[in-house]
Amino acid sequence: MSDSLQDKIEAWDGEAVVVSYDKPTGTWIFIALHETDSESSIGGSRMKTYDTPAHGLEDALRLGEGMTYKWAGVGIRFGGAKGVMATPGPLDEASRDGLLLRYGKLVQSLGGRFRTGVDLGTTPEDLLRVAETCDYIVGVADGHSEDPGPFTALGVFVGIRAAVAHRHGDGSLAGRSVLIQGVGDVGLPLAEMLHDAGAKLLVSDIDASVAAAAAERFGARIVAPADVYDTEVDVYAPCAIGATLNPDTIPRLRCHIVAGSANNQLLTAADADALHDREILYAPDYIINAGGAVAFAGLYDGIDDTSELNARVETIEASLARIFDAATAADESPMIAARRVAEQFLSTNGDDAVA
Repeated sequence: MSDSLQDKIEAWDGEAVVVSYDKPTGTWIFIALHETDSESSIGGSRMKTYDTPAHGLEDALRLGEGMTYKWAGVGIRFGGAKGVMATPGPLDEASRDGLLLRYGKLVQSLGGRFRTGVDLGTTPEDLLRVAETCDYIVGVADGHSEDPGPFTALGVFVGIRAAVAHRHGDGSLAGRSVLIQGVGDVGLPLAEMLHDAGAKLLVSDIDASVAAAAAERFGARIVAPADVYDTEVDVYAPCAIGATLNPDTIPRLRCHIVAGSANNQLLTAADADALHDREILYAPDYIINAGGAVAFAGLYDGIDDTSELNARVETIEASLARIFDAATAADESPMIAARRVAEQFLSTNGDDAVA
């Protein structure tokens, strides 16, 4: 193991990291187990090409920790973990299938310590392939894999409603302008929900054809990717890559609220304070984007009724409302209030959940 990988693992505050090299595809695999003091640690499996394997490891470590706080923040007793397959580049179908099967065997070898589902770069069909060699897949049953995207979108939708209600005293989205950055598996169903609620939609995507299709479908205005941070809107909803909230972009923002599905939206913890200083209400990412996780926890518990799963996801609205109220009372960023909620849950082992 290179010094770079070793240094990152030794500096991490999680419990264990599984590192494997898939020689047939040249893929580095990292499974970051951040918190395992529970029945199982659960997190998605990501497939992505990184500049270096160390960047893939860094992503796994950060996301694994994020999952711990995501579960705790919504009051669910699972540990946090994340799997990352850092490919050297695009894989052909045969190579991808082989990698997924071997990845399944690796997860299987952990004996249930890590359970996984869909994440960035993987699809429900990919997880069906992984399930051929692994019993520890969340959201797969009877040869069918559930797509978490619509559940995540629902959580973001009710989270935006909570943020609007806190900021304006009225949760109605009619006439509110919302800019969705990334209209993919989450952004697209979110756009539909917002459109149906009467919001004024703006969409942006690095794929111009995707943005154009969404704009035509919902009567939305297209915003060029370079102009996202300078566009005046009520709500900026980052639903693509992380770290879009940083010292370069925050001073440019012309919104009242940031509420979206992307993981790790803040480049550093200091960026939450920068948003607070600008009086921009920030919905902590690991709370508002927890809809897919909440739904999959329900599936894990044997719930297969969509309306009941949706009802569970919709509790995110009340959780965020409490976090916003606590943050306002303490004159602090909602990120600090959310962390306090999660840490209280973890310290009580879930006995006194407050979210």
